[in-house]
Amino acid sequence: MSINEVRYLPECGSTNAYVKEHFEEFGPVGAVYTENQTAGRGRLGRSWVNAEGKALYYTAAIREPLAQPTTLPLLASLAVRTQLKLRYGVDCQIKWPNDLLLNGKKIVGILCEGVSYGYQQQGRGILCGIGINLAQPQSYFDAAGLPNGTSLALQGAKVDLSTDPAWLAEGLTDFGFDRNMYVFARDGFAPFREEYKAACVNLGRRVTFDLPDGGQGAGEAVDVDEEGRLVVRTDSGEVHVFTGEVSVHGIYGAV
Repeated sequence: MSINEVRYLPECGSTNAYVKEHFEEFGPVGAVYTENQTAGRGRLGRSWVNAEGKALYYTAAIREPLAQPTTLPLLASLAVRTQLKLRYGVDCQIKWPNDLLLNGKKIVGILCEGVSYGYQQQGRGILCGIGINLAQPQSYFDAAGLPNGTSLALQGAKVDLSTDPAWLAEGLTDFGFDRNMYVFARDGFAPFREEYKAACVNLGRRVTFDLPDGGQGAGEAVDVDEEGRLVVRTDSGEVHVFTGEVSVHGIYGAV
């Protein structure tokens, strides 16, 4: 086991799948990254298009027991936001729960999964996969059918593909996750709530959201509670949303 190891792979089918297979080799916080992920998958089962050499594909392995594991995606969005601000001076907004937007377009996607490991799979952990669009050209997003996607380079950031992926991976592991994990593991999302709300693009806007019965609800997003749920004021009262897709109106139509 290596403490806080950040492992680089020249190519990988999926960094999430790799971490699942090697989970016991990391701990309590470790990570894998590549710039060439050939078999990834998006949130809600969306298709995947590799951007070889133009993006960072990163997965953190968290073996630390968490008081509130369902809110890890929200902590992760803050971690990435901080590292991007440090590296590029950009001020990303967060589309609940964990997409990062720059100038209204998506620049980061995050996907967390539970992991079972060890003797008779009795160990429990969680992994956090993060994709950061570094330098894809507009043609990449056009071909992938992603009109709301963008890259740091397209938004004017000075991206150095020879050094930035390693810098971001190290920073995310040591500062984004490990340093915050002492507080987060014990207290969950609550200590990070105000920082998150200040960056959340949903608040104060009209949103639509999936209902458990397959229908859709709509209203104004007014808060994010201590359990990381989006609080939406609807005609019939407040609804606390935690799963499914949420669209925000007023940013390039809806994102």
